[in-house]
Amino acid sequence: MTNCYEHLAVEERACILQMRSQGQSARRIALLLKRAPSTISRELKRLPDDYDATQAGRHARQLRHKPRRQRKLAPHTALFQTVTAFLKIGWSPEQIAGTLKKMWPNDPSQQVSHETVYNALYVLPRGELKRELIAALRHGHSSRLPRSRGEDRRGTLSNMLSIHLRPPEVNDRLIPGHWEGDLIKGAANRSSIGTLVERTSRLVLLAKMENATAEAALQGFMTALNPVPTRLRKSMTYDQGKEMARHAELSAELEMTVYFADPHSPWQRGSNENTNGLLRQYLPKGTDLSVYSQDQLEAIAYSLNTRPRKSLGFRTPLEVFAELLSRTHPDAAGIH
Repeated sequence: MTNCYEHLAVEERACILQMRSQGQSARRIALLLKRAPSTISRELKRLPDDYDATQAGRHARQLRHKPRRQRKLAPHTALFQTVTAFLKIGWSPEQIAGTLKKMWPNDPSQQVSHETVYNALYVLPRGELKRELIAALRHGHSSRLPRSRGEDRRGTLSNMLSIHLRPPEVNDRLIPGHWEGDLIKGAANRSSIGTLVERTSRLVLLAKMENATAEAALQGFMTALNPVPTRLRKSMTYDQGKEMARHAELSAELEMTVYFADPHSPWQRGSNENTNGLLRQYLPKGTDLSVYSQDQLEAIAYSLNTRPRKSLGFRTPLEVFAELLSRTHPDAAGIH
């Protein structure tokens, strides 16, 4: 028996006819033909009375040319148009699948898995539509980079609080107000943008910076976090980049504790690292980030904050943060 299924040949059907007339069992026929017993049984069940090899062959050919079930996410369907509309505004296939399930919880015909979305895109014929939709997907590295890349030669910041001193409540994400921060840099490291992510809601804030100096980081992060109520800015976790040399001033001005992750340990700030990857859809590597205004950065942040997240039960970061805001700050209506 081979592992690859092949249709029965005319000669095999003739043998089945002859051995069946001799009273041979389906299992015995399968053994002699080196076929699976289930293959012989199915063949006999198709035409149980007066098995005829010629008629069986004709029937098999008809079945072979019978059209298969239409793909659920075919390009001409309304569901495909809905999926592509979500893709074009930057949603991932997983976010789309989760949202469709929420929109039509009792209608499986309007639901697709994220794998179905990927498959539908890659089987499209060559052309502008395929290029446009695949370009909308998020692309990462072809392989994971090693977590440790040698000794850290950047020096050490003074008076740092290690991430290992951070309260356990931060890891649980149950108490809001704990943030992760970072910089993403532009072409030749000449421009930068500050990124902040609230761990419970995954809300994203972006801060325009003139450069990557400690002064620019201090001003940028203060401007971004000042509008946030004090109760929702308990701590910030950052890497050991030199731009945080003035972390003590930042901590005092915002009344929030700043913790520092271990060197070369991006997984300790996983929410921020993931967000930086998403931001590269809007701010590709190798581009000059200084051309983006604060208004443009806020529009990008809004786009991310209104995407449904699987980790939030396919609610958006903005929805979750608004709930946190209403619970912790009664005058939240005046805060944007």
